[in-house]
Amino acid sequence: MTSISISQLKKYLQNSSKQTLSDDVIELFKKFPKVKEFYQSKLVEGGGLDLRDKYKKIIKNEFFPDRGLGKMRLSVARRAVSDFKKLCDNSHFIADLMIYYVEMGVDFTLEYGDIDEPFYNSMENMYELAAKFVIDSKIENDYLLRFQKIVSGTSDMGWGFHDMLGEIYHKYFSKKITAKN
Repeated sequence: MTSISISQLKKYLQNSSKQTLSDDVIELFKKFPKVKEFYQSKLVEGGGLDLRDKYKKIIKNEFFPDRGLGKMRLSVARRAVSDFKKLCDNSHFIADLMIYYVEMGVDFTLEYGDIDEPFYNSMENMYELAAKFVIDSKIENDYLLRFQKIVSGTSDMGWGFHDMLGEIYHKYFSKKITAKN
């Protein structure tokens, strides 16, 4: 199957009537739940917040479902973060969800004991992505305490997890700490 290019899509959009474009969007809205979620975050007051809560629940369910044991499918939890970033442009909601992913992983380890190295690598990667994201978005002051709490809550965990989180924290936030003092 040959895929179309952005220039081909632009040409189609430019040559289409307003009614045709409206009909296309309505069809996409009906057929694809992600399109509906995208417009929910754009058009509904509090839609981004509701959407963030939905994706938080997906993450929480992988670690701490309402019933039974968590399946800890990191791919599902990471996909929730990735999908949400595509649907919502609110930097605070995105940062919150990224940090929440790591918090759930840390809480899971505290509850059930040491996990494996790929698990910790995933947590470290998301922690660093979140740190970079809040710095780039210039909202780090709103999340500094959560980043600190994650590091301080991991001192007894294996695989060098605590040390790596400390290094990441220092890399992104040491200038903020010294600037405040």
